[in-house]
Order: sequence, then structure tokens, then C-alpha cells
Amino acid sequence: MRVYPLVFRAAFSWMDAERAHGIGAGLIGLAHRVGAGRVLRRIAAPDPALRTTVMGLDFPSPFGLAAGFDKHGRHTVALTDLGFGHIEVGTITGTAQPGNPRPRLFRLIADRAVINRMGFNNDGAAALAPRLAAARAALSRDHGAPRPIIGVNIGKTKAVPLEDAVADYELSARTLAPHADYLVVNVSSPNTPGLRQLQEIDALAPLLRAVRAAATAAGRPDVPLLVKIAPDLADEDVDAVAALALELDLDGIIATNTTLRRDGLATDAATVAGAGAGGLSGAPLADRSLAVLHRLKTAVGDRLALVSVGGVTTADDVAERLVAGADLVQGYTAFLYEGPFWARRINRGLARRLGAVRR
Repeated sequence: MRVYPLVFRAAFSWMDAERAHGIGAGLIGLAHRVGAGRVLRRIAAPDPALRTTVMGLDFPSPFGLAAGFDKHGRHTVALTDLGFGHIEVGTITGTAQPGNPRPRLFRLIADRAVINRMGFNNDGAAALAPRLAAARAALSRDHGAPRPIIGVNIGKTKAVPLEDAVADYELSARTLAPHADYLVVNVSSPNTPGLRQLQEIDALAPLLRAVRAAATAAGRPDVPLLVKIAPDLADEDVDAVAALALELDLDGIIATNTTLRRDGLATDAATVAGAGAGGLSGAPLADRSLAVLHRLKTAVGDRLALVSVGGVTTADDVAERLVAGADLVQGYTAFLYEGPFWARRINRGLARRLGAVRR
């Protein structure tokens, strides 16, 4: 019998979602600091059969934690104790910002979903850089090879006008690329005004070129560069982004971010309306996220890495994405519902499936 669902119902389901998130993350960090991390790493370590090389990087598992959980880079090392093959930190902006007013995070428990309008609350690139450097060193010390990978997700500072967005992303890239295993340009969050306009090809191409140049100037011409796109893009726009990624020789695409859609939910309409604006993530996103993955795979084949995220809960979900062409798979929302041993269960399920295939 799993204990966490009972803990969630008794301790967290009634609590403000952001407060519950903070408590949960804090407990994971505390466990690491008091020395439990060594035990957790032993029981949650991915099976060596799950090791995979993507974008020239060696991942202990193809399953990782999506951006959004570790916004401040304070729990990166502790989260890897739980078995994630990579942690994507952020989204991080050029300068620190508090994000949108609270409340800004809402659970739709009947749908195993979340609505958020966090607004890229984070401590800013300058504060994150030394944390990331320290985390990479700690992971090499604690895990050996292959160690869990650290991705760095960057976005636009809210106060920066859209016409100055390129310079803002350049600042983040120069500051953070030296400490990233891979770098992600986030142009798909619905919670920063105007941000999704940067997904338009005429805006996206110069932005990605500028980020690549900034990373090179910072001494990391080799850092893999990816772009993260929204599920709400029309199919022809997904195709256009894929073509651009190939033209610019990007290393990968992450699909998908949260959605603005609210159709097909089990939660009553009044509760959904009461949550207000923001991006929806979790189980309701699964079908569209998978459809975008199929479309991207058709467009790019094996020429760049595809990272699938959106609606992933079980090892079967992760396996389905890998079979559909994903090189890596990320989760986030289900972590809030499944608890701290979620990645361990995913990895064990994947290892069992791999064993069955090999037999």
C-alpha cells in the first residue's frame, strides 16, 4: 500500500497549493542536508540499463524533472537523490522578480492537473549562477559517472519591453551557460505578457541566434541549446518551429509547456473559473503533448533531440513517449500528486519493460 496518497489527502490537499509545494520542496532539501540523501540515492538510483546519451550528454535515466519545480536552484542536488536523470532549473530571468500576485497556483484534483500563473518568480541569473556551479560539483562528487544532468531554462524578465527581449535573454545566457549542461529558451509560458509572440518565426530566429552567440561568448559554444514550445501552437506553426530548429542547428525541442485550454475537464466549471488565468498542466495535456511529439518526430527524425513533457504519470506513459520518438521525457505536475518516490517507480517500471523487451 502506498502511503503518500494518504499523506496528500490529509496534509496537502486542503492547503494552499504554493504553500504545500514549498513545504514539500523544503522537506526534500532537509532530508538531503541531514544525510538521508545517501540512503535515498542508493534506493532510488536508476538501473544502469536506463543510461542514455542525448545531445552528447550521458543521462542516468531518460526521465527527468521539468522546469517549474526548482525555480531558484536551491533543491537541485536534493531532487537528484530521488532518481531523476536530470533536473531542469528555472525558468530563470535576467534579473530577479517576484512573479505574479498570490494566489497563483491551483490544483484541479479530479483532473490530476494544476493551473499556474506564477510569472517566472526567481532570484535572477546572477544569483543562480553560483548555485548551479556548486550543484554540478556536488553531483559529480556524490554520483560519479554518469551523474544527473542539470538543464537551465531561461525566460524574459517581465519588466523588460518585448523589443528588448533579445538583450534580456543574452544576459541570462552569458551568465548561466558556463554552469549549464544544456540551455533552454522558454518562449512558451502564458504567464509573461507578450512572451508567446516570441514563438513567431520572425522573432524566434534572431532570438535563438543571439542566445547561441551569447553562450559562445561566455566560453560555452558547445552547450546544447533547445527551445520550449507551447501545446497551443497550430500544427503548421509546430512544423515551422521544427524547420527553424533544423536550419539553426539547434540541439533539441522541448514539447510542450502548459496550455490555455480548459475543455474536457472533470473539475466543475465554477472551480475552474475561480482559479482564473494561467497555464494548465497535468493529465489533461497528455493527448496534445503526444500529438505534438508525433508531429515533431515526423518533421525532424533523428536530426535533433526531442524532449516530451505534458501529462506524464506512469512508467507506461514515459515508455509511450520514448516509443513515439522522444529522446528524453520530463514530468512535473504528477510529482505533486505522486510524491517523493515517483521517479523511482518510473525508473523501475522502465527497467522492467526494458528487461521484458530484451528477453
